[in-house]
Amino acid sequence: MKVLCHHIYEYKKGLRHLVLHTLDSSFRYDAEWKLKQQGIEYVVREVSASKINLFFGNKECIDIIREIGDKKLNEFTPEEDFMLGTMLGYNPLQQCKRYLNKKEKERNFLFKYLTPNIA
Repeated sequence: MKVLCHHIYEYKKGLRHLVLHTLDSSFRYDAEWKLKQQGIEYVVREVSASKINLFFGNKECIDIIREIGDKKLNEFTPEEDFMLGTMLGYNPLQQCKRYLNKKEKERNFLFKYLTPNIA
């Protein structure tokens, strides 16, 4: 919860537009209470039975997370992954490399499984 408070501080100071905070699901209601008390938009996504991802920040960023839907992070398309990384403030060049890598893997998968096997 101390890290959550620090993330809230960074958001309130304008250092971040969107925060992704992973925490034990037993802290969910305490975390939601803190965000509601501060008037901060948020979305909760379950990671497992014992962990959640808490996205919070600017309304526009949260609206995009809602638009993407209730997916696990590893189910994001390369485009969704790129947008998320960019909104979280990750290194733009690293995000470009990550996107290109994911697209290459996607193309290889599609080629392998959707190309007719000609003998």
